[in-house]
Amino acid sequence: MKLLRFIPIKLTLVLILGIIVGNYLQLPVPYPMATCLALLVALGILRFNDKWNESHLFGYLAVLTTLSTGIFATSLAHPENQANHYLNHDFKGNHTWHIKISRVLKPTSFSDRYIGEIRGLDQQRATGKVLLNLTPDSTLQKFQVDDELVWYGSITKTREALNPHQFNYKAYLNGLGISHQIQMAPKAFISLEKTSSSLYGLAAKTRNHIISQLRKARFGKDELSIIQALLLGQRNDISEETYTDYKNAGAVHILAVSGLHIGILLLLLQFLLRPIERLPKGKSVKLAMTVILLWGFAFLSGLSASVVRAVTMFSFLAYSMYLNRPNNTFNILALSMFFILLAIDPNLLFQVGFQMSYTAVLAIVWFYPRIQKLWLPKNLVVRKAWELLSVSIAAQLGVLPISLFYFHQFPALFFISNLLIVPALGALLGIGILIILLALADVYPNLLISSYDTLIGWMNSIIAWVAQQEAFVFKNIPFDGVQMALAYAGLFCLALLIGRPNFKKVLALAMTVITFQLWLLYCHYEASEKNVLLLVHQTKNTALIHQMGKELQGISRDTARLGTIIRDYSVAERISDISYPNLKNSYVWKDKKLLVIDSLAVYPGNNRQVDYLILTQSPKLNLERVIAKLEPRCIIADGSNYKSYIDRWKQTCLKRKLPFHATGEKGAYYFD
Repeated sequence: MKLLRFIPIKLTLVLILGIIVGNYLQLPVPYPMATCLALLVALGILRFNDKWNESHLFGYLAVLTTLSTGIFATSLAHPENQANHYLNHDFKGNHTWHIKISRVLKPTSFSDRYIGEIRGLDQQRATGKVLLNLTPDSTLQKFQVDDELVWYGSITKTREALNPHQFNYKAYLNGLGISHQIQMAPKAFISLEKTSSSLYGLAAKTRNHIISQLRKARFGKDELSIIQALLLGQRNDISEETYTDYKNAGAVHILAVSGLHIGILLLLLQFLLRPIERLPKGKSVKLAMTVILLWGFAFLSGLSASVVRAVTMFSFLAYSMYLNRPNNTFNILALSMFFILLAIDPNLLFQVGFQMSYTAVLAIVWFYPRIQKLWLPKNLVVRKAWELLSVSIAAQLGVLPISLFYFHQFPALFFISNLLIVPALGALLGIGILIILLALADVYPNLLISSYDTLIGWMNSIIAWVAQQEAFVFKNIPFDGVQMALAYAGLFCLALLIGRPNFKKVLALAMTVITFQLWLLYCHYEASEKNVLLLVHQTKNTALIHQMGKELQGISRDTARLGTIIRDYSVAERISDISYPNLKNSYVWKDKKLLVIDSLAVYPGNNRQVDYLILTQSPKLNLERVIAKLEPRCIIADGSNYKSYIDRWKQTCLKRKLPFHATGEKGAYYFD
């Protein structure tokens, strides 16, 4: 492939491999650091002795150096390899923590959530990140970025997913460098008055000031929430209904300031700053102004990770446009990825936003010209619509496998929402930025504000209409990692085939499709052979899941509450038939007896041995007496019990050396 001839692309691919290897091995810092230094010295010696690079050894050493650099960067980013990280201190039990708020998260019904940076632990310098959960209190002002506090207490590990195929929030937080959390009560901390300022804090204060100014303009509630998301990356005020509409319409990317917005802004700046090219060194001045304005917009948007990533990527693309070398675009994209992973955070590679941003841009750069060649309409309006549709199709093809893998749904009418909204997005961004500048000057032109409010309202209405076409929103699509890899292999072969068709490329595409189908058949066969029974965890409810091949039973006292658990499990296990029988007090599973004791505390009076004893709804019983009568081999307590009861039962089982499983601590229980 011609692209692999470019050195930046080769080195970026090798760096990615190094990051993956480093993430898997998690080596101590000295080993990859020593390897990097040795290879760099060898490269320097070889470069000095072979100025014309005639030896292939130089290339091999460069690859090894880049590989070891990826491993080294991953090792440096690993918290346990950082000397001052709190994980390397004794933090068990209660301690005094000095915490600085670095990010405000969307609150839940039960708590206000923040990401905090550790500044000190028991008067010693410490670093690291924690998830901070604060019980809401209307009498207290919410934390802002750069606020600092001192708190005395103990931190706990972030919880694993308790049920199979559930979203693993712990893994997501680990990707952000967070492994522990704090549950904090109101007024259980001391706020510090003298705090240090950071660029992120200044950006957050600027954004909050802009939002307060925009509220004076009397926009509609839904319209203002969309404006905040569209221009400032602030999505916390968007209603659940509106967000669901955008998601089902395939337009949720409009609500996140990321690659789409920065790309449109780049094109807008290229157009507006074009007259500067007539000045001496005008192109260089235009490039500098473009990059400065892009980063200025990133600052207004709060410098979130997605915005910084997008602006970095498009700053490199702006340089590519400055060079005016179309073939150089892939090189520039590779360099931007290399810079982001090496200079910002190598763990970004494993984040969904990073993956989707780059696959979308790469698909547009690679697929769009090929799709354009399929049809060349003569009518100007049709041609422009086709160009826009081609961009949308290319981007969706790029992110489709990742989207199916992570979210298991596909909005088939995405092209309608994109065709109607994206052409106006440039105008919406431009007018929105103008309104922000006027609002900062306390100027609120009624005609401009009412017109903009109407435009946003129309956009919401269009999105809502598209989302209502539920027959075109395909949900709960089973899609695993192998399918994702094979799908990208198929797209790769398809792109090559569209470029220059020949028999070998047709054969390669056909083999990929056949392999995809064979894997699908294998997955269905494997699912049809399963026979699994498990007790899942759910607060204030008891639920058993029984999988018999591609049939599933959700056995529960309150089956209406099983929606998310059953949906996630059935999608991952490729279930085709679901039923909801009521929960009984006893079952026989593979010649083993299961007994359920609920709040009535009723159980057989005669000595009747059971294999599994399930305790639900906090029954008031003498567990010692129950164990003596029933002689269970294992006792299980689900999420419907009081924690104090579970703790008491746990101590009794430890005393009797009897296996005890609490689903709230260990997750779902699989019966042998």
